[in-house]
Amino acid sequence: MSYDSFVRARLPAPELLPEFHFDLPELQYPERLNAAAELLKGGAPDALAVVNDHGRWTYAELDDFSGRIARLLSEEHGLIPGNRVLLRGPNGYTMFAAWLGVLKAGGVVVATMPLLRPGEIATVIDRAQISHAIVDSRFIGDFRQAVEQTHSIKHVIKYDGDYGKGELETRTAALQPLPAVGTGRDDPCIIAFTSGTTGVPKGCVQFHRDVLAPCDTFARHLVGPKPGDVFLTSAPMAFTFGLGITPMFPLRFGAASATIESPAGLLDSIVKHGVTHLGTAPTAYTTEPRRCAQDPALLHLRRRASAGSDLARVARAHGDRHHRRHRLDRDDAHLRLRCGRGHQAGRNRQGGARL
Repeated sequence: MSYDSFVRARLPAPELLPEFHFDLPELQYPERLNAAAELLKGGAPDALAVVNDHGRWTYAELDDFSGRIARLLSEEHGLIPGNRVLLRGPNGYTMFAAWLGVLKAGGVVVATMPLLRPGEIATVIDRAQISHAIVDSRFIGDFRQAVEQTHSIKHVIKYDGDYGKGELETRTAALQPLPAVGTGRDDPCIIAFTSGTTGVPKGCVQFHRDVLAPCDTFARHLVGPKPGDVFLTSAPMAFTFGLGITPMFPLRFGAASATIESPAGLLDSIVKHGVTHLGTAPTAYTTEPRRCAQDPALLHLRRRASAGSDLARVARAHGDRHHRRHRLDRDDAHLRLRCGRGHQAGRNRQGGARL
């Protein structure tokens, strides 16, 4: 099988890479490993995988749709393992299926923030030499302007949110799912770009094992997901804090991801979908205690996480005793998928490489 070595060829020399100590029992991954296939084994076929205002989807449906996306990319758009695929759109069932589908096909996901402007998108395209893109039609305008500034994009597939009527949904409807490619555990599968606020955006390269390791260490021991739990975040999956909260952690442990397209619907979605685990910005917690007093349903939250600030300080400032009992305080680097920082659990430390 052909392989696009663009990413691997640009990794630092072995002596410059972080030290990888996968010596914990739960990190003894086989040499051949596809992260998407492994994540989808976490739940029973008929268990809830994704829920939002547009519908409910099981693990079997998510597995099937992502497999059909993988086949479309591979057989009709010529994707080979190692090709980079840009994803653009808000969190949702279709976005998660596309993310899994790219990994199943052996591709490398480059997810972009929906708020990025054309020039910023063009920088990501150029640096990663992206050849394929799956884009929510509502965000196609800025993307097309970015493409005009670049030269590597060859294939673009649109979808229409989770309404189920876009090009992606139509073209995959009659396809059979493609079995996951037998990727290596240290094959690149994600490039997570920084925002570029301190200069040119930097891409953090992650391997298939790096997707599973935070789930099997941090999430397993500190978050404690289980079947029946429902996770929700206001962060897009292009922000690695968001990627961990949904869909990685819930998929690995048979739980469900609830999704929203705007932070304005956060609290209502917590109640509507029975959310047990929430990840959002610290500022959101400044209003939550007042809402909790009015809506007992919010008290069903078992774990709350934030990015970039101390939740204990927020809780003290607003007198939130429930929050102090159940907080999970880490910055966005706690997922250890960014900028080579590495996640830690016991003696384990692993990190990504910069592109």
